[in-house]
Amino acid sequence: MKRSTTEILAKLRQLMLRTQVGESSGISAYIVPSDDAHQSEYQCQHDERRSFVSGFDGSAGTAVITTDNALLWTDGRYYQQAEKQLDSNWVLMRDGLTTTPSIGAWLAKNLPKGSFVGVDPRLLSFRVWKPIETELISAECQLVPIENNLIDEVWGQDQPPQTSNKIITLKLEYSGVPIAKKWEVVRNQLKDKNADALVVSALDEIAWFLNLRGSDIDFNPVFFSYLIVTHDGLLLFVDSGKLPTDFAQHQTENNVQISVLPYASIGLEISKIVSTKESKIWIAPTSSYYLTALIPKSRRIQEVTPICVLKSIKNDVEVKGFVNSHIRDGVALCQYFAWLEDQVKKGAEVDEISGSDKLESFRASKDKYMGLSFTTISASGPNGSVIHYHPKEETNRKINDKEIYLCDSGAQYLDGTTDVTRTLHFGEPTEFQKEAYTRVLKGQLSFGATVFPAKVKGQVLDTLARKALWDVGLDYGHGTGHGVGHFLNVHEGPMGVGIRLMPDDPGLQANMFISNEPGFYQDGEFGIRVEDIVQIVPGKVAHNFAKRGALTFKTITMCPKQTKMIKKELLSDVEVKLLNDYHQDVWDTLSPILSREGDEFTLAWLKKEVQPI
Repeated sequence: MKRSTTEILAKLRQLMLRTQVGESSGISAYIVPSDDAHQSEYQCQHDERRSFVSGFDGSAGTAVITTDNALLWTDGRYYQQAEKQLDSNWVLMRDGLTTTPSIGAWLAKNLPKGSFVGVDPRLLSFRVWKPIETELISAECQLVPIENNLIDEVWGQDQPPQTSNKIITLKLEYSGVPIAKKWEVVRNQLKDKNADALVVSALDEIAWFLNLRGSDIDFNPVFFSYLIVTHDGLLLFVDSGKLPTDFAQHQTENNVQISVLPYASIGLEISKIVSTKESKIWIAPTSSYYLTALIPKSRRIQEVTPICVLKSIKNDVEVKGFVNSHIRDGVALCQYFAWLEDQVKKGAEVDEISGSDKLESFRASKDKYMGLSFTTISASGPNGSVIHYHPKEETNRKINDKEIYLCDSGAQYLDGTTDVTRTLHFGEPTEFQKEAYTRVLKGQLSFGATVFPAKVKGQVLDTLARKALWDVGLDYGHGTGHGVGHFLNVHEGPMGVGIRLMPDDPGLQANMFISNEPGFYQDGEFGIRVEDIVQIVPGKVAHNFAKRGALTFKTITMCPKQTKMIKKELLSDVEVKLLNDYHQDVWDTLSPILSREGDEFTLAWLKKEVQPI
């Protein structure tokens, strides 16, 4: 559904002409990133500036507005969605294609010499800022920080306020490690780097480190804050009115004392540390240009934070919680798919929205449920070919026995976060649909069973998931795997598996949890994705990679994969065994729970779905 952006762009361009840059008046281009001030993947409504100016509401994309052009860069997950949502004022720049120039390259080529390009320095990470700045300098143009956000000025009183919800404490029975122990590890790393302080702006890192959770961003249990960790203090920059009533007790239980300062005073405090200390300050290259620029270049350590890496390697309590939450989640998924298949067979009216609501109700009945981990992708037929499709009233389709149904969903539990995709057909799939599904499944099984050296970069493994598709000239336009937070963000770094290099990937290590999710999408017809969460565990091989250590994956998602969609002749004997063994594990894990709960209906469905092929 396209929304007219003509008036918004006209107002923005007037502001661009009036914007002062030193002695000069006017900027030639304005960049509107997706990010908030913490470079979050998902935003609260207050920070959805790129969506407001462009009409495109996917989670990734950057808008660039010049005096006579408006362009949107986004990746392959969102090409179809952007085409449907951008009005005629906009040009879609398909990021990731070799023919698409970078933002900096396009601006350098299309702006006259001496042009200023403006951006809110809080909304652009240092890592993204630098290459754009370099390309503009080569064209005798300049990237300049604009302190007052121009989109906010255009939006005016209609802009939603920034959310400021209550924070909750996460007890040690779920977090596993007290703050004091985490602090000790970080202090040792600060000492190794000869650093006085660590500046943390990523919201999930702050929540994890402090054993706190929030709800300032939908589906993400985080709260707006900054954190500075020094050798002798923890400084939390947050609206004190959000603090939990048991915050004093929380500090006692975690053997720490936390100093609370106003959220907006982070810049002043960094400047104060810079002026009173002489050693280095650690800040991630993914933090904003605004925060980074407050630290002299010679004093910066710009590396992934130790908290980011620590968070990605789950402790024993977190591991147990992940496994248990995926079992409860698996029960809910089976209940939904059993119900849905029955409704479709009866000819009952179920659509994408009512289906996703029903799934949510099954999950909400489970112990420790805290909410969804993202908006459910409940997609029937052609809607499934839009990789990150979210059903809306104007796009809502009936779920039926004539089309493929793709369901990508997840939940937040006190002890873990889930993310799972299953693709089903309740009638008779075509031969091509069956081949595409089987090739996706082959890649998923192959990836999930691979043994690899410890600390290998995730990018190295990506081809394993794509090969069966590549063999016949098919592919998918997204990554194969992302990290998953523990009752935190469903997408978590610093590791990942995809065609693109993850610059901060420390290498895959035991007790990291990542997704395994190859897919295939036939534009305008159907989508296929099969996604599990896998735990990285020690692998058993003869030679152990010259003492580097062997690792492999253990699937913790508990939900059958529809065998009706499989062309068995395309699977090897090894792949057949992998699938049958997985289905036996699902049966052994879930059937006693369903029996105990007296859910004979779902139990019968599960027994049918896990039959060996």
